[in-house]
Amino acid sequence: MTNETIRFEEAMTKLEEVVSKLETGDVPLEDAIKLYKEGMELSAICQGKLQHAEKQLMSMIDEKGQKEPFDPQKGESENDN
Repeated sequence: MTNETIRFEEAMTKLEEVVSKLETGDVPLEDAIKLYKEGMELSAICQGKLQHAEKQLMSMIDEKGQKEPFDPQKGESENDN
C-alpha cells in the first residue's frame, strides 16, 4: 500500500475498520500487531495527504496567474463592506 495508490477516503475507511477491530479486543495478539502496523501506515498516509492538501490551499493564484500565499485576513475585510 503506497501513498499514490490509495485515496484519502479509502485510507480513512480502512483505518476506521482497523480501529474498530482493535477496539473489540477479540483479536489474537499476532493479528492485533498486524492491524496496529496497518493502522499506523494508514494514519501516516492520511496525514501526508492532508498536509499536501494544506500546502496546495496555502498558495492561491492571483488574477495575473501568479502564485501568492493565502491570507485568510484578506477576504474578511472585503466581505465586511
